[in-house]
Amino acid sequence: MKHFIGANRGQMTFMPYDLEEWLPQDHLARFTIEIVDKLDFSRIYVQYRRTGTAAYDPKLLLALIFYGYSTGVFSSRKIEPATARRTAYDSVAFRFIAGNQHPDHDMIAGFRKRFLGEIKGWFKGILLIGKELGLVKLGNVYLDGTKIQANASKHKAMSFEYMKRLEEQLELEISKLLAIASSTDETEKPEKMDVPAELRRREDRLEKIKQAKAIVEARATERYRQEKEEYDKG
Repeated sequence: MKHFIGANRGQMTFMPYDLEEWLPQDHLARFTIEIVDKLDFSRIYVQYRRTGTAAYDPKLLLALIFYGYSTGVFSSRKIEPATARRTAYDSVAFRFIAGNQHPDHDMIAGFRKRFLGEIKGWFKGILLIGKELGLVKLGNVYLDGTKIQANASKHKAMSFEYMKRLEEQLELEISKLLAIASSTDETEKPEKMDVPAELRRREDRLEKIKQAKAIVEARATERYRQEKEEYDKG
């Protein structure tokens, strides 16, 4: 497998204090890396050459981009220095995600351009998992107001039309984010994420993310089955 430069968020000495203590447990940066870590990058990893210098882990770059876009930081030139600052609270979040690594703006922008299609799918996956967990919004991205119950046994009962509307809504939000990013614009400042109390404990949150991901995948399979049935009848 290709050797990647990954984040080292457990290192104790790369900041004056333990970086783990700089962000609250319910911070969007933590939530972002935990969800991104669950996404399947196997098809992306094989596209990297197995020789030469190590590349930055695509999961690290995606987490930086998603956190930046969802909190109003769209320019790769603004994301880059944020991974190196030690002062502003929100820059610490970028530094936490980067894990003491410092990808430059060309690397960040190049990754976005190279994997634009995949990024759209990853963003939708992140938002669907957040929706499944009952979150109202991720950063500045509002999710549908109706909470989906995190119960795998209920996913078949969800209406086909509702599933389509939800995904269309999230795809529209993603398109807006990527359109702004393509012009390197910058909008609102980060807002605090509304996290249910039961998700604030990390160990519980990781398990709930795993469960939510399984439900999202099962729902996607069900949607494909229904679409295929409609097509075959057609």
